[in-house]
Amino acid sequence: MPPKQIIFLITDNYNDITFRLICQKENTSRYYLHSALRRDIIGVEWGVVLLFYVKTPDEVTEIIRSNFIRRMTDVERIAAKGALGCVLSEDIVSMEYVPGFNRSAVDGYAVIAAHTFGCSESIPAILMVSGEIRMGEPAGSALSDGCCMSIPTGGEVPDGADSVVMLEHTEDYHDGTIGILRPLAPGDNMVFRGDDVTPGDVVLRSGTALTAHDIGTLAALGITDISVAKKTAVGIISTGDEIVDAGAVPKGGQIRDVNTSLLAASVISAGALPVVYGIINDDDTALDAVFSRALGECDIVLISGGSSVGKKDATARIMQGCCEMLLHGIAMKPGKPTILGKSGDKAVFGLPGHPVAAYIVTQLFVIPLIDIMMGRARRFSAAVRAEITEAVPANHGRAEYVAVKLQRSGDTMFAAPVRSKSGLIMSLSDTDGYLCVPRDCEGLARGASAEVILWR
Repeated sequence: MPPKQIIFLITDNYNDITFRLICQKENTSRYYLHSALRRDIIGVEWGVVLLFYVKTPDEVTEIIRSNFIRRMTDVERIAAKGALGCVLSEDIVSMEYVPGFNRSAVDGYAVIAAHTFGCSESIPAILMVSGEIRMGEPAGSALSDGCCMSIPTGGEVPDGADSVVMLEHTEDYHDGTIGILRPLAPGDNMVFRGDDVTPGDVVLRSGTALTAHDIGTLAALGITDISVAKKTAVGIISTGDEIVDAGAVPKGGQIRDVNTSLLAASVISAGALPVVYGIINDDDTALDAVFSRALGECDIVLISGGSSVGKKDATARIMQGCCEMLLHGIAMKPGKPTILGKSGDKAVFGLPGHPVAAYIVTQLFVIPLIDIMMGRARRFSAAVRAEITEAVPANHGRAEYVAVKLQRSGDTMFAAPVRSKSGLIMSLSDTDGYLCVPRDCEGLARGASAEVILWR
């Protein structure tokens, strides 16, 4: 039975206009126009209207969190010393004490604190030097009453001693005795066994993105191999008849491919693995073939260019063939023509072709998605508050993201907005981050205080 004819209003937030359409419904995202109306709708091909799922940035963040989860099976075992930036897929539990012995925090003498009570520079406590502790060797015999032992920083404190006096607070009388010029309390200048870690302590949790000091912690525990999340594979496809390789000399009307390098670097910085599929001309068949391959091989696919609504903008058409469309358009500037789809547990982004727009969308949404898929514990963007050096007007109804350069003068941090069209990537090279003008705000006045998010 043919689908019913439907008469209704469609508000297309993507183009800020409303149509009254007579359509026949095919499925949840395609409607076939009544033939009498096809000629009246600008941009409609073959009588098909693609509905736009335009969302706010906050809604996009929630869509990502609710639709994508950690890929639990993608785990590998690697050497800890090469795991910088990798995401742990297991809790690291200590099996030993760190440090494994009581040790000195200073160069000086191991003593019994009670022997120093009441001493001063005028009335020093006199102790006999009964031995010397060497680095990397056991302390040996216990400390006798009335004695002390010389000890280097990191040396093992002998049994019986409960504090260490700094070398600077002693006098050597060169007769086998020293004078202590300041009193000590038990525990002074000592690091005790297990002060850092005790058996059973969870030292690092699953989901931790390993830093240099985490690698050091693993070494301190004697852990040389760990289980980490396999790096999320992110396919990168650049589209457009005008795009040529970054190493080519552009001819008239051509531009170099910025987005492949830009997105690959962003993916690497997020701890994922970029898989580059090259430049695809504005041809549905060619794009469909490469896209299908990328979707089969990768966890996330990024298609830059072709996400708008022009005749040659094929990304949405290709994605609809195999994806559940989660959104088409974000109420933001730059980055409005962004698409997000879901195929099984995989994600597909249709990114704007303009590099600045693609980069900001990647910062806001792609990197957090990578974090989710790799099981990384939620990380927070570094931010500073700064005073805006000039007014920032905004397009009411859309969140606007403005790159800024930070400058400090005295105790005040200033943010200088950098004006740029979204196709000009070089404008970002001298910036430190961005600020957001909310969609319900008409702009920010000069001198206003704003939060500046630093580039990841």
